[in-house]
Amino acid sequence: MVIVFALVALLVLSVLVAGNWWLWRRLFRDTTRGPGFVRRAGVVVIAGGWALTIGALVAERSGAPFWLQQVLAWPGFLWLALSMYLMLGVLAGEVVRPLLRRWLERRARAGESEPKPVPAGVAPVTSPDTGAADRQTLTHASGPTPMRTAAPDSAPTAVPTGEPATGSTTAPTTVPATAPTTVPATAPAAGPATAPTTGSTAAPSTSATAATKTGAAPALTTDPSPTLTTSPSSAPVTDPIPTSANGSAPAPANGAAPASANGSAPASANGAAPTSANGSAPTTATDPTPASTPDPTAPSRPLATPTRRLFVSRVLAGAAAAAAVGTVGYGTYGVVRGPKVKRVTVPLAKLPRAAHGYRIAVVSDIHLGPVLGRGFAQKVVDTINGTQPDMIAVVGDLVDGSVKDLGPAAAPLAGLRARHGAFFVTGNHEYFSGAEQWVEEVRRLGLRPLENARTELPHFDLAGVNDVAGESEGQGPDFAKALGDRDTARACVLLAHQPIQIHDAVDHGVDLQLSGHTHGGQLWPGNLVAELANPTLAGLDRYGDTQLYVSRGAGAWGPPTRVGAPSDITVIELASRQA
Repeated sequence: MVIVFALVALLVLSVLVAGNWWLWRRLFRDTTRGPGFVRRAGVVVIAGGWALTIGALVAERSGAPFWLQQVLAWPGFLWLALSMYLMLGVLAGEVVRPLLRRWLERRARAGESEPKPVPAGVAPVTSPDTGAADRQTLTHASGPTPMRTAAPDSAPTAVPTGEPATGSTTAPTTVPATAPTTVPATAPAAGPATAPTTGSTAAPSTSATAATKTGAAPALTTDPSPTLTTSPSSAPVTDPIPTSANGSAPAPANGAAPASANGSAPASANGAAPTSANGSAPTTATDPTPASTPDPTAPSRPLATPTRRLFVSRVLAGAAAAAAVGTVGYGTYGVVRGPKVKRVTVPLAKLPRAAHGYRIAVVSDIHLGPVLGRGFAQKVVDTINGTQPDMIAVVGDLVDGSVKDLGPAAAPLAGLRARHGAFFVTGNHEYFSGAEQWVEEVRRLGLRPLENARTELPHFDLAGVNDVAGESEGQGPDFAKALGDRDTARACVLLAHQPIQIHDAVDHGVDLQLSGHTHGGQLWPGNLVAELANPTLAGLDRYGDTQLYVSRGAGAWGPPTRVGAPSDITVIELASRQA
């Protein structure tokens, strides 16, 4: 038997360790790019939370100083609830995770297949020969785009539009801010042509060309090729341009006048346009400088898989954390604010007409302790008194601690008011806290304990039995003692803490049993487990001729939190079938 217990304990411990490692991985490791503060903080939070939980449980059971129990109870028990809902949230995320990643991948592929808009890089170019506007899409090259001219020793020739001039040498120039100047130029092959020069301040450009040695101005055209390389024979030559005494720039040695970046001829200091050796001015064309734009034909970079995985992990971890914190927060608020009143009508065949409408306020599982104290007890008392019951039934689990520690917290129970008084039966937690002492304490507070006993009220019998946990102390339930010699013609109401005692109640002809213990599951999905251990989880049920009502309780054990099982104080209104 010891070996089986050890194996079960080892299995449970392994599951807890694996579950918390998985929780840390999803919440902290998968949401960060590498080792660091966040991952270390996650280890501290999870390990520290469980240390507080174990400490709170051990302190309560071992009778540690009450102040220590209070210090450990709130964070320790709240972590117990929070970790459970974090695990449930992460588990739900495992279902959503592949669906979300697949959706993001499809979205990324759809974005790649969409046509990309062509960037605005088209500029009109005026042909020197025809003057027609030729719009071309220019793309930015990684180096200067050279323009081709005739070889140095050859005669100047006119270049038709659209055909590049070969063998040209380029000269970098500085563009001063000058007024617009129109310079007549004589083209040797194509006839006279006049090209306007612009006076705008332009950035230095490598696409402007200088005139040839003969001084004739060849027509310039824009090379449609986005990237051109310069052959060794046409390397660019930079000639320094000295300034004369009067501030005008003389013509270079080869007789060519430098052109500006946009194709205009700069004026000299006295306003005269520089000329070549033979007195002619070079013909220029506007050369727009293309902006640096991305290649529209290049495929867009897809979203990297690690980045997508990190994004999905962070979204799911954030959603799980928010859901867990919100759930625990709302469930805790529901407990601390106090129980609500629930009203149920129960017809009894043997109840006389005079007892029709008799009200019994049923309260169970108050669980006064390190978390719920005197203030909570006062809320319960005020709620019960507000229903103006004929009789009050406190059906066990009143406290989680000794009379020494919790006597002051239970003091408000002395204020309970009902026409036929308040009655009390023990629950399993009283036997963890000193049942005999608490029986005497509630008697001192004005409640009447029913320890395997019965009392006759004006219209029915009221009986009470001890909880099954008292069997370990020789104080277990005794139905024969409580119900053996009663008048079976009278209706009988039984107070018994646990619903599992219903079968003995049926055997002894009880009409109605009032119980608690289950908390309604307290924390969803704990109700699924509680249903397996109890014949009725909450509410009214029937077993043969005996009806069973189970209250969800007013307080909470462990975490001061309820999810899917709100706390209540039930007012049972008895109904006579003779009425």
